[in-house]
Amino acid sequence: MNRFSRRQLLAMAGAAALPGSERFRAVAYDGFTLFDPRPIGAVAARFFAARAPELMNLWRVKQFDYQWLRSLSGRYEDFWKVTESALRFAARTLQLPLAPESRDALMGAWLELKAWPDVAPSVRALKDAGLRQAPLANMTNEILDAAIRGSRLDGLFDDVISTDRNRTFKPDPRAYQLGVDALGLRKSEVLFAPSAGWDAAGARWFGYPTFWVNRLAVPAEELGVAADATGATMSNLVTFATGRAG
Repeated sequence: MNRFSRRQLLAMAGAAALPGSERFRAVAYDGFTLFDPRPIGAVAARFFAARAPELMNLWRVKQFDYQWLRSLSGRYEDFWKVTESALRFAARTLQLPLAPESRDALMGAWLELKAWPDVAPSVRALKDAGLRQAPLANMTNEILDAAIRGSRLDGLFDDVISTDRNRTFKPDPRAYQLGVDALGLRKSEVLFAPSAGWDAAGARWFGYPTFWVNRLAVPAEELGVAADATGATMSNLVTFATGRAG
């Protein structure tokens, strides 16, 4: 069952009063809102069995650490490079043997991401409603393009925006600014759809109206700011953006 707070229901009622094209003119997505990373864990399980979750957790933490540290320090490397560095660190810390075969398989899994099942119908519904759409993700263009092709989403997005364009990572305001620049719209006209609480906070600080697609029902970050609305599925996002079910 989908659950919304009273504030969110009021916001959705406001959305229903106007066509989506009048309330919002575009939707920008985090990469993980669109694409399911869980198969990467299945690759890790092939090589590291019961210790795969431990590796995946530390890899994920260091991946974000390295993105943010490099962004803050002005020592930029792209998502692919920091992801491989984080993998090496995690394996070394856990004393797991990272042979070329396992390293290449784990990194290669990033080029085989597929969309969550609810993505294609929801993206099409938003397109039919007249909204422009674009991923706005820390992933490289190579990863995003491969995921779009592999998920048969070709032609549905108006742009594919990697933060590699200006050599930074979300939640740097310069990363969110890419969506405004690429779409040629005001912040208030672009609904941002993050997959993580920190990204929801960053987008709100930047000034985007924000709908958090919180698939895992995790708590909001304690950062003094909240998404305008939250739902568990892309269909919830369609309802919020257009005022009608996806």
